[in-house]
Amino acid sequence: MIDVNQLEFGLETFGDIVTNTDGSLQSAGESLRQIVREGQLADQYGLDVFGIGEHHRPDYSVSSPETVLAATAAVTQHIKLASAVTVLSSDDPVRVYERFATLDGLSNGRAQVMLGRGSFTESFPLFGYDLTDYDDLFNEKLALYDQLRTEKPVTWSGKFRASLTNQDVYPKTATGELETYIGIGGSPESIIRAAKIGYKVIIAIIGGRADRFKPYIKLYHEAAKKFNQPAYPIAVHSHGFIADDQDEALTVAYQNIKANFDRIGLTRGWAPMSHEQFDRETKYGSFYVGTPTVVAQRIATTIETLGLGRFDFVYGAGNQTAAQRERMIELYATQVIPQVKTILQAKQVTTK
Repeated sequence: MIDVNQLEFGLETFGDIVTNTDGSLQSAGESLRQIVREGQLADQYGLDVFGIGEHHRPDYSVSSPETVLAATAAVTQHIKLASAVTVLSSDDPVRVYERFATLDGLSNGRAQVMLGRGSFTESFPLFGYDLTDYDDLFNEKLALYDQLRTEKPVTWSGKFRASLTNQDVYPKTATGELETYIGIGGSPESIIRAAKIGYKVIIAIIGGRADRFKPYIKLYHEAAKKFNQPAYPIAVHSHGFIADDQDEALTVAYQNIKANFDRIGLTRGWAPMSHEQFDRETKYGSFYVGTPTVVAQRIATTIETLGLGRFDFVYGAGNQTAAQRERMIELYATQVIPQVKTILQAKQVTTK
């Protein structure tokens, strides 16, 4: 049974460049400052988590999430500040831990790391890594990170970075460990690995029906039990757009989400998104688009179906305006989330 009082609701941006009201695009700097403002709004509205993705492309403004999160920490009080995700495979685990431990200190313990292999691969050649080592890079660097999160001296050796001998890493966190999630794209091996070493997981559901991930969640719980590790509440993130009017929501979302997915698809061999595909995703799949009532019903169904402990709404896909993004944040926090909780509570009453 879902514990409604323990549910967490997050907001994530991949750092899409913002559109001005005249249709021109903001500069990267303007978009970065807009993200900080949105994080401040999310905190003021009482959301639980604000996540920022890492990309190294011209259509996104954020290549260093922890830097933007640090700026957000200075204007927020309560909200957790997360990467969404940090591409560990092309980074140095020591520097990742140091940077987020620094953020944790600045934010008074609100830093959260989401580690991933990287569905975008631009960072690999940028930092001198071979994509043929894609899996080996993540496995080795996660093993080092796992030692670092104990915040004790580390002795370690591997293939892709210099060895460490009884080396300490600073700064230390107040609690002795950074809160860390592993981002899962949908492979059984990934979710078993996360459970085996005792990590929380966040599943990226960016296409198709949510219920197809039920076997993966079952696998996580089974693996955690097998390896005598805690089974944490599962989190997911998915794209969406919320507006006061249903037709407006569908029009804006189709224009921007399609443009975003088509642009990415040029490098991945995807066919352009059809209107039929978009309609299917908004009705049954992974796009949460519409008025607050429509979106709340769909999120509640996903939370109940998968038995989730957290739902993160990925906003701003494409080149939406600042006004559209800010209104969406307001609607998500003040209307969608309360309705989701009401729906879930009502279902629990009727099933008793």
